[in-house]
This record gives sequence, C-alpha cells and structure tokens, in this order.
Amino acid sequence: MSKFLDMVDSPEQVKKLTLPQLGQLAEEIRYELITKLSKNGGHLGPNLGVVELTLALHAVFNTPKDKFVWDVSHQVYVHKILTGRRDRFHTIRTTGGLNGFSLRTESPHDCYGAGHAGTALSAALGMAAARDQRGSDEHVVAIFGDAALTNGISFEALNNIGHTTKRFIGVLNDNEWSIAKNVGAIASYLNKLITHPSYNRLQKDFERWLRRMPKGEIALMLGHKAEEALKGALAEVTLRHSPSPVESDGRGGFGSSLIFEEMGLRYLGPIDGHDLPLMISSLQFAKSCEQPVVLHVLTKKGRGYDVAIQQPEKFHGTGPYDVQTGASPSPKPGTAPAWQDVFGQTMVKLCQKDNTIVGITAAMPSGTGLKHLEKAMPQRYYDVGIAEEHAVLFAAGMATMGFHPVCAIYSTFLQRSYDCIIHDVALQDLPVIFCMDRAGLSAQDGPTHHGLFDIAYLRCVPNIICMAPKDEDELADMMFTATHEKHACFIRYPRGAAEGVPIKDQPRLLEIGKAEVVQNFTSHGGRKVAFFGLGNMMSLARQAAKQLGTDGYDVAIINPRFTKPLDEGTTEFFGRAADLVVTMEDHVLPGGYGSSVLEVFSEKQIQTPVVRIGWPDKFIEHASSVDYLREKHGLTVANTVAQVKALIPEAAAAKRLVEVA
Repeated sequence: MSKFLDMVDSPEQVKKLTLPQLGQLAEEIRYELITKLSKNGGHLGPNLGVVELTLALHAVFNTPKDKFVWDVSHQVYVHKILTGRRDRFHTIRTTGGLNGFSLRTESPHDCYGAGHAGTALSAALGMAAARDQRGSDEHVVAIFGDAALTNGISFEALNNIGHTTKRFIGVLNDNEWSIAKNVGAIASYLNKLITHPSYNRLQKDFERWLRRMPKGEIALMLGHKAEEALKGALAEVTLRHSPSPVESDGRGGFGSSLIFEEMGLRYLGPIDGHDLPLMISSLQFAKSCEQPVVLHVLTKKGRGYDVAIQQPEKFHGTGPYDVQTGASPSPKPGTAPAWQDVFGQTMVKLCQKDNTIVGITAAMPSGTGLKHLEKAMPQRYYDVGIAEEHAVLFAAGMATMGFHPVCAIYSTFLQRSYDCIIHDVALQDLPVIFCMDRAGLSAQDGPTHHGLFDIAYLRCVPNIICMAPKDEDELADMMFTATHEKHACFIRYPRGAAEGVPIKDQPRLLEIGKAEVVQNFTSHGGRKVAFFGLGNMMSLARQAAKQLGTDGYDVAIINPRFTKPLDEGTTEFFGRAADLVVTMEDHVLPGGYGSSVLEVFSEKQIQTPVVRIGWPDKFIEHASSVDYLREKHGLTVANTVAQVKALIPEAAAAKRLVEVA
C-alpha cells in the first residue's frame, strides 16, 4: 500500500505534504518505478536519480503555469506520476499508453517535448524571452544533465541567457552518466566543481538563506569530497595555478574557473540532490533571484536500486527485468544476433586487418555496438560525447589524413549533423563511413527516435553512396566495401534481431550501384509483378511474392542494395518488363526509395504503375512492438498483396486458363 502516493494525483497535493511525508513519498515513488518498469522496461536509472529533484520542483513551482523544460526528457517519469498520470503509468512505452518522453499533446504539464539532448536551455530561454515580451510572471526552469554540456547547442544557449533575460533558472542534474560514462573536458570540469571547495563560490545571501535551515545542512551541501579537497587538493592547485592579476577574480577564487559565471549566470552549488529540505530551499532561493541562475545538483543514477547503481549503462534504458536480481529474460533459442552486435563484431574484424579504420560514437557505445571495438581495440575507438556534429567533423578531419573513420550514429541522431555531412564531408568528397543504426522504428521510444527520414535527406547530396543490407551477411559486405571507397558511404539498418543468416569468413566487395536480382520472371503467362524490397523489407517482399505466386502471378524479386547511386538499368528493365512494380521500404514514402523509382520511370517515360509500401507522411507514434505499427500503417504482406490484386485482378483468371489448356 502506497500511503502517500495514493493521495497524490496533482502538484497541489505535493505542496500539502510535510518534509517527512515527502521523504516517504520519495521512497514510494522509487518502489513504483522499480516494480512497474520491470514489466515493459524503460529509463529506470535516470528516473530513480531525480525523485527528490522532481518533488522539490513541484513543491516550489506551479505547473502548468510555471514551465519545466526537461533536456532529452527521458527522466520525466516522476513528473508524469505527480501530474495526474499515475493511473496510466503502467502503460508507459506501450501501445496506446504514456509516451516515454515529455509530450505536449499528453498533458498541459508537459510544456515542451524532446527526445534528443541539448534542447532544454535554448527552448527554455525562448519561453523566458516570450514571457518577458508579454509581461507575464511565470517561472521557466530548464533541467539539463551534465551530458547535455557535451552538446554544442547547450553552449550556444548559455552564451545568450545573460544577455536575453533577468529571470531564468537552470538546474544542472549532475550524475556523471548519460548512457555511457561521460567523457571529455566538461566532465572533468564538473568534477573539479564537486571536489574543490575553492570553486564552490556561494554568495553571502545564498549562504544566509541556507543557514536558516537545520544545523548541519551547509556541511551536507559541501559534502565529504570538498572536505577531502581541503586537506590536499587546494594546496596542490594553488601551487600549480597561482592566479595572476588577470586570472584573479578579487574574491580569492579563479576568474576562469566558473564558466557559468563568466557567461553571466549566477552559479549555486554543488548541492546534494537527494536532500529534499536543501533542494526545496535552494529552489526557493533560485526562484527569488533577479538574475539568471544555474543550480548545480548532484544525484545518483539508479538511487534506491542497487542493481541499477551497479549497472548504470544497462539500466539507463532497459527492457523487462527481474526485480530481485535485475536480470533480463533469456533470449529465445535460435534468436538471431542484433544488428548492432553484427556491426560491432564486424568492426573489430575490419580494424584487425586495416589500420586506417577507426570507430567513432557520440556517447552510444552499447546502442551502436561499438563497445565491441572499445573492448578489443580501445586505441581505435573514440567516444566524443553527445555531440553528433562534432563527431562528423572530427571524422572528416581524420579522413583528410588517410583514415577511414566509421561514425556509428543512430539515423535519428545523424539528422543533427546534416550541415556537416554536406559542407564538410560530401563537398570535400571525404571517405567517412556512416553506419546508421535504428534506421526504421524504435517502437517503444516513439517519434523522436524513429529513423524514417535518412533516405530522403541523403539522396539529394552529391558525392555519397547509400546502402541498405537485406541481412547481416550483406551488412558485413557493405562495411567491407565502404572501406575500399574514396567517397562517403552511408549504411542503414534497423534495431533488433537480424535475419539469422550466417556471415562469411571473408566479406566480398559489392559493385557500387548494382542491385541483386534474387528471383527473375519465369514468363509462365501470369501477370508480372516486380518486387523491389529494400533492406530489412526483403523478407516481407519474399513472403508477398510467394503468396502471389501461388495465385498465378509471375513474380520477380530484386534487392536494390543501393539507394544512391540507384541501379537505373535494373530498375528500368523490370519497370518495362512488369505489369506492376512494388517498392517496399522501412522509411517514409515522401522522398524515399519508392520516390526515386518513380523519378526514374518519369525520366524514362515508363508507364508501369507502382505500388509503394512504406510509412505515411506523419510522425509515427510509439507502441509495444514494430509489428503492431506495421499492421496499423499497412507495412504488411496482406496489405501488399491486396494492393497488387486491386490493380491487376486478372492474374487468378489467367492461371485458371493455363490450367485448363
């Protein structure tokens, strides 16, 4: 029985609870998260870490009038529970249920949607500027993680906050992890703020505010790390970095140490993000400030669940698990390897034979499969943090020096570096290889994570090669082929289990721009249907072709392999030979592979009708499974067969005539 959680269905109820009651509510929320998410999975670790932070926000501010802008927004589960959605929380990330991210259409308490990092500060500043323009008095709070500071957009926002508004609150939720361990100078910088008291420059009024609290809270705020730093680090740093007149800020600190203050934001912290009284008092102070504020909050990802603390990468975003052990269900016997693991293992093999190949990830070593390379050959592995634009530019630089860098980036995240792809890679004709995982649906994550636009946004770019493998063996062939090319290569493949096809010991070179004819027409007299099944849609194309074949149709099956350059010769041949052409792609129809086939037909004046199977011109919702969404939106064998028969129904009659003869 949840004593207090059962009583809370809005932020108003949160405000009525005493501090001890809020503490009990925090534990009840953690139990709710751990038990409910064990059924369907979700972002457990990040949400366990922000329980007290979220409670404090709702205790101090008033949503939906006040605005909470969450960076990435995968940590909004507690916020959803506290804003009238607890009764549906068990449905999160399932068909028809709550979205796993902040979603404006889901609740007025969700003022801004997001699924990518680095968006909160800019969006919140825009809201604050709009508030100032219209003269209203709501508060705007941006909650952003330490990993968001590896993203360039965050610094573009920080550069503008102090010049744009006097009232802005940023809460830096520092848990040292995004998905993988955070890397780079920003992570080191934040660690210095935590461990070095000379960097903790609390102004006198904030200190006085906190001193109103029960005795001992200040010491809790500074933490044991600061006490250790007093004993040794301070002396060491002082000797190394004696401030010159230029460096000194006149207050005994180092003028260059606090980047937030240099950018015109008042820095407060770091404070213990799990100390509710301290959190509430600190936010109340921030609320009263008449200048932009950044409150640095230290939290523990996975707090309250030891398994999640021990395995932060797994429990950042997990599937179903056993509550007692944290173990995931064993895969069914015979389950094919995941596409990402095929990629990762192939990368290791290629790197072992070619010292010009390196792997680059934007903070996604596990999700992309590059963890295999990190473990086997760490010197050939680079994690640049959540900075896709930088990853592409970094790769371009390496390519100018004779390397074949491989950027392993989800299709949806690669969108963020589109200018870099055109301006820095394609325009200079550099041999960067892009392996785009999650090309297709990421069903439970939803529209922010679906990779449904890459064919369209890439096929208009000159000097590049784009491929889509039908199975894992062909993925290895495409990766091997890409390492022999002098142009940029893009390889798209989906999330989840591959096809279960054995992989050759030695991959083979593919002819660029050449499709594979899997099955040709037999010319037995039936109406001719040519299937072009791109990538992972090949299996559906085979099934539809088989079904139509039993009904008397003469069916050809083509594996396009390349969306750029398109095999115009094969496309034209089957376009002229067939009575009907079917294109199948795991991509939106506008601008996709089917569109390119129509363009060829138009240029060659081919009149053959085309049935295009793909995703409609809309953002596809989240659901429990890809199969459900394919069924709903018509990416099925049944729908394909029905469309073919609607256009050329005479095939069955033709079959009967052949049998009578």
